[in-house]
Amino acid sequence: MAENADAAAGAKPAMIPPEEALRIVLGAARRLPPVAVPLHDALGKVLAEDVRAPDPLPPYPASVKDGYAVVASDGPGEYPVITESRAGNDGVGVTVTPGTVAYVTTGGPIPDGADAVVQVEDTELAKGSLTDQKRVKVLVQASKGVDIRPVGCDIERDSIVLTAGERIGPSEVGLLATVGVTNVKVYPYPTVAVLSTGDELVDSRTKCLDRGQIRDSNRATLLAAAMQQQCKVLDLGIACDDKEEIEGIIQSALSSGVDILLTSGGVSMGDKDFVKPLLEKQGKVHFSKVRMKPGKPLTFAEITANTAESRTSNRVLAFGLPGNPVSCVVCFNLFVVPAIRYLAGWANPDLLRIQVRLKQSIKTDPVRIEYHRAVIRWLANDGSGTPGFVAESTGHQVSSRLLSMKSANALLVLPATGSVIPAGTSVPAIAISDLSVCATSKSPLLPDSDPVVQVTSSHDTVTDGHQEAAYRVAILTVSDTVASGAGPDRSGPRAITVVNSSSERLGGARVAATAVVPDEVAKIKDILQRWADIDKMDLILTLGGTGFTPRDVTPEATKELIEKETPGLLYVMMQESLKVTPFAMLSRAAAGIRGSSLIINMPGNPNAVAECMEALLPALKHALKQTKGDKREKHPRHVPHAQAAPTDTWERSYKSASGSETERGCSCSH
Repeated sequence: MAENADAAAGAKPAMIPPEEALRIVLGAARRLPPVAVPLHDALGKVLAEDVRAPDPLPPYPASVKDGYAVVASDGPGEYPVITESRAGNDGVGVTVTPGTVAYVTTGGPIPDGADAVVQVEDTELAKGSLTDQKRVKVLVQASKGVDIRPVGCDIERDSIVLTAGERIGPSEVGLLATVGVTNVKVYPYPTVAVLSTGDELVDSRTKCLDRGQIRDSNRATLLAAAMQQQCKVLDLGIACDDKEEIEGIIQSALSSGVDILLTSGGVSMGDKDFVKPLLEKQGKVHFSKVRMKPGKPLTFAEITANTAESRTSNRVLAFGLPGNPVSCVVCFNLFVVPAIRYLAGWANPDLLRIQVRLKQSIKTDPVRIEYHRAVIRWLANDGSGTPGFVAESTGHQVSSRLLSMKSANALLVLPATGSVIPAGTSVPAIAISDLSVCATSKSPLLPDSDPVVQVTSSHDTVTDGHQEAAYRVAILTVSDTVASGAGPDRSGPRAITVVNSSSERLGGARVAATAVVPDEVAKIKDILQRWADIDKMDLILTLGGTGFTPRDVTPEATKELIEKETPGLLYVMMQESLKVTPFAMLSRAAAGIRGSSLIINMPGNPNAVAECMEALLPALKHALKQTKGDKREKHPRHVPHAQAAPTDTWERSYKSASGSETERGCSCSH
């Protein structure tokens, strides 16, 4: 469309953000038509229709325990045992009447006439009987219905046991078997065709390489990755950089009924990069460049193809993946996997996104978002008592270096700032494999790693080797965007820098913990309460969620927890922010004390956070001492504003470096 017009005009195609590229891919995808499969083939697939129970469960009144079926009104006493009812044997033809009992096992049918079960532990076998009939002493009074599962108490007849859209796991397979479903309608996984292009490529089985040759790794990787996603695969082999040969292979694949076409190589700007123009010829190219590192030369096209078996049309999603091995794998994970899942009926096809804490400092790219390969592990305790995921880079990140993907189970989402993100900073990460594999392993990095894998938004921040701080500060970023991994956290790192650079003026305060949570009252309250009541943080700063939008709920969460309000702090922040923008008056921030912790709602705008902190600094040290119960701190002598000297040069240098007031914008919310 617009891209084809640009190409015709000779203009360079636009480079779009990765989140926009993913929206385009999922917007072009359509769920595959449902198919009926045997129960043993349904594992991992998504249900296409509701499943109802044809029979109740249990289908008969069943005993919860081993014991005796009795008439409850009989009460304690000695009774003859007239029959036995075991699982699979219903004691047909025998009715329990008053003055008699029947032996039952767990799951056994309750004989007619009985209305309660007395467990074996509350009975004794009678001795010295004058007949051969077994007798038992019931020692307790039973209540009607006790230890009996009524008909349909687990599943009622015709009730919905599984709903359309649910993925079928082992438990769901068992449930379907329980209700007698042997065939189930599901969304199938797509068929994926894989083609490698390049004159330099030879089959991976080639023993001796000639000069200029390399073994094809992309095709093997993509075929394995597609099979891991439960797809059917079609290996198209290797094509030389010949336009007619590539076109013939693509045309043959399209007519074979594939759902997704993957090519690697031939999508850049070289004179033999034929994939993009061939995809343009076959269908509609949506984009060909993504502002990301690695993986910029990614082409995505939508093609309508006629299959050879029938005259029906088939929609094919075609991905022209980069030739560099790492770029190829990263693009597959970020764009192809969600497309596969969407076609297969997943309600949420995106990969798992979590917050992790950096093990080491990482320099970011100045222009493109970087998906940095890393190994993340669950750390139960790093010495401060707080669990969380810790990320360790896989090393040199050149896109041709497939070794950087080895053992990587996540991609760190690093913003395009060109700056260094310090160790200990919380950043978003996208899981690309099973986290439990690395999370449970013992390693020099994490000698005390916990085998229990959890996803949490709370992560301790290292203090870069400084000695224990006099005051411990916790910083909570409240943002749906950051928590979901859809955008970087810009306010959190700025707040860390401001607090740590002002440590002396704050009486030796240092950042001890950071976290990111979505705009949800319960999650905000949970982390604030833990930091205040358990971790005993001295100062807790929340960033964002103080404006007028429906999702801005940070003040509501804070007010439910604080025991004393501190309106003066809010007044000072408001006065400072009003110097920058009139929108500051829209802030609904809260501040107060809980126990020995001072909690302050800050704006979400990074520059506004720095401005408000600077305004509070003259009094915060005194406030922290008083909150801790130190009444010896004297109130500073009041100095008229006109005579007051600047506290230091930090504010002037900061405002000079941070740009104009217009650039800082509204400070009321994230």
